[in-house]
Amino acid sequence: MSAFFRYRFDHIIFWILTVFFHGYTRMPWINKAGWNQFVLELIVRNALLACAVYLVIGLSLPRFTSGNKKWLGLLWFIVAISVYVAGKNAHDVYFYGYVLGDSSRINFFLNSFYNLSIVLFYVGFASTLYLTKQWYLQREQMRKIEMEKLNTELEYLRAQINPHFLFNSINTIYFQIDKQNQQARNTLEKFSEMLRYQLYDCSGNQIEIEKEVNYLRNYIELQKLRFGNQYEVGVSVGENMHGFTIPPLLLIPFVENAFKHVSHFTDKINKINVELSRLNDQLIFSIANTVEPKAIKQEGGIGIKNVTRRLELLYNHRHSLKIERDSSVYTVTLQIPVL
Repeated sequence: MSAFFRYRFDHIIFWILTVFFHGYTRMPWINKAGWNQFVLELIVRNALLACAVYLVIGLSLPRFTSGNKKWLGLLWFIVAISVYVAGKNAHDVYFYGYVLGDSSRINFFLNSFYNLSIVLFYVGFASTLYLTKQWYLQREQMRKIEMEKLNTELEYLRAQINPHFLFNSINTIYFQIDKQNQQARNTLEKFSEMLRYQLYDCSGNQIEIEKEVNYLRNYIELQKLRFGNQYEVGVSVGENMHGFTIPPLLLIPFVENAFKHVSHFTDKINKINVELSRLNDQLIFSIANTVEPKAIKQEGGIGIKNVTRRLELLYNHRHSLKIERDSSVYTVTLQIPVL
């Protein structure tokens, strides 16, 4: 069914039936005025009708259904109807008054009511089909989202390790580390915090931004331990980054990707820079890392693909994801709505 709509077969069938029915009712014109006028009538009438229909479903209906600028939707509706009535009135005057030579029909407004009723019927019928189609597609989208959520939860449950065993093991390792080795203890504490966040805090659909940022900081601190002095990691968090929620673990794939593909120069500093800020009702996340020339064309891994798909499901194109590459820097900028 999705292929049926994707290739516009519904539009094709609608116009084939419309043209066929109209041609059937205008068959007497062939004897009256010839094939040329019959074909011209089909072209003019259905071209004007198509113009009216697509103006309504393309520019008028979306503004009524979204509740944004309904007056503009009404204006486009009036324009669409007027285009058909004016154009068909002019053609009727031409055909009846000049082709058939009926001087009583040389009146621009003579068929206005009839043409108005025709366009209102077809626009109403097409709008009903359009809204039914949109309802069906939205229902299918919601069903698909629910299925993907269920699959994600199932995979999560399959991969989940017994948390009590895990934390008991971490505590055992922690106390086995010599008290003088405070750095190792701190590292294990950060790892424990990250694990606790993933196992317990991320069970819901939303998480406080403060917790998500803290998780990112812990991850970055652990990663910095793996790299030497040739790596510089900067984290900038805006002062207004509090008091709202986002889906959990939404940002971490981009940070993981930056550490995975960061350059490994030996003669200069390798850099990763993370910035988070809030502008009105938008969260702006940006991460940039230096890259080596030979890695310019290298794409993000499966994590980036998964989070891209997740963004589409969560925000339905209300977000902005921009990935840019140049000779030395790979940059990702994400903008999502927040409440």
